[in-house]
Amino acid sequence: MKRIDVPVLVLGFNRPDRVRMLIERLRAVKPERIFFAVDGPRTHVEADRKLVAETQSLADQFNWGCEVSTHFQESNLGCAEGVTVGINWFFTQVSEGIILEDDVIPSESFFQYSAELLEKYRLDQRVWCISGSNRLPASELSSECSYRFSAIPQVWGWATWRDRWENYSLDIQRWRSKGLSNRQLFEAVGYSPAAFLYWSANFELMTKMAVDTWDIQLVNAAMRNQALAVIPNVNLVENIGWGTDATHTKEVPRSIQQVESMQFPLRHPSVEVDSKADRYLNKSVYQATTLGLVQQFLRYRKKK
Repeated sequence: MKRIDVPVLVLGFNRPDRVRMLIERLRAVKPERIFFAVDGPRTHVEADRKLVAETQSLADQFNWGCEVSTHFQESNLGCAEGVTVGINWFFTQVSEGIILEDDVIPSESFFQYSAELLEKYRLDQRVWCISGSNRLPASELSSECSYRFSAIPQVWGWATWRDRWENYSLDIQRWRSKGLSNRQLFEAVGYSPAAFLYWSANFELMTKMAVDTWDIQLVNAAMRNQALAVIPNVNLVENIGWGTDATHTKEVPRSIQQVESMQFPLRHPSVEVDSKADRYLNKSVYQATTLGLVQQFLRYRKKK
């Protein structure tokens, strides 16, 4: 792999072992600019202070002759605000780049794929971001191209541009009156009533910050801007964040696909939603069905 000249943001917290694994993968492609943002320790978790300090100390391991910038929080912001603040800081420094949380290990080909598509779609405002994660089996793919377009961004290893991120907001209160009408949402989910209710319910939950997360708001922003996400037709990332210490991902979903390498040169599709793939994604991955909505309500009720 040639050296990657796309800036890379690494987001960490209290899992230094996983950050070490990510650093070793980055060492293979040697990005020229690294931005390292680490959230602060929680006051009520004694172990955090040591683990966060150990994570911060790993800034010295980006030692392949690259430029390293750090952004360390003194106190804990949490998953939603911590990631948002980290990405905001990143885009005060650069106009485009790759974003990796500490539980994501990309394949080496992810970096070339991201670099090529950041350049290709830099001026195409229809394209919101470039994702590395594919959750669909080969049987559900409708194209021989290298990637497809979706109305739903995936953030297990992704890349975007500053001018797209500027349209993002963690606060999505009154989201319907801020540009995402019922008609527009219904169109974005392929006219599926169940998917319409699923995403409406999730957006409503996030107006109350019922879950400490930031990625549902990214989906909201993409749909509000009628934007598309590039999704590879092979899975380019491994998520190593499953387990009891994870914030949200306690169990490995059945939709996880084996990591593969992207083949080059890339085969480009037309810039339009792959409706078949999005229908499968909503139904089988997000469980945006009548039964899935009931199960989601029961989970939320139990949590409350």
